[in-house]
Formats: sequence, C-alpha cells, structure tokens
Amino acid sequence: MFDQLKAMGAVAGLLKDKERLRAMTEQFKDKMERTRVTGAAGGGAVRVTISGKLRVTDVEVMPALLGGAEDSGRVQLQNLILEATNDALERVQALIQEEAARRMQELGLPDMPGLGNLLG
Repeated sequence: MFDQLKAMGAVAGLLKDKERLRAMTEQFKDKMERTRVTGAAGGGAVRVTISGKLRVTDVEVMPALLGGAEDSGRVQLQNLILEATNDALERVQALIQEEAARRMQELGLPDMPGLGNLLG
C-alpha cells in the first residue's frame, strides 16, 4: 500500500510540472517514432517492420513464397498487407483510447489531454 501511495505522490508531483511532463511526452513520442522492430515468419520468407508508434513501415514477402509470381504482384501484395495491418492497428488504438477514457471517467479521474496520443 505504501508503494501505491508513493507512486500516486510521484504522479501528482509530475502533473504539477506540466512543462516537464510535456517535454517528457514529446521525447517519448520522438523516440518511438524513430524506433523500428522487424518480425519474421516462415524462416524469414515474410518480414514486417513496425514503428514504435505502432505503424507498419515495411512488408517484405520473398518471391519464392509466391511461386515465381510477377514482381508487381508481390509489391501489390506487400502494400495490401501493410495497409490492412495499419487499418487494424488504427482501429484497436481507437478502442484502447475509448476504453481508457471510460475507465478514467469511472474512477473519477480528470481528462488528461494528449495522454491518448502516446499510442500514436
């Protein structure tokens, strides 16, 4: 319980220093925008790179996986996968923000503008 009170005090102190909080938020957002992580499947036959802001930045499908399909078809497939994944990510981010706002309201916490933007 003492740890929870200590954490609440730290949050309250940070909220009083809005400039510092704003600067930290911007630094966090900038770092996440520059962050890239690549996942792979099928022994590297499919690779997806995503930013720290949860945006797919690149999709790569190895030509051998498509049985020698034309390069233009592979590029089109990569673009469709990229667009569909980003669409799904946008939808889940909106749901997360809505649910977080609902929970904060239930707890009687004030609206914290910009907090939802941390996810992108």
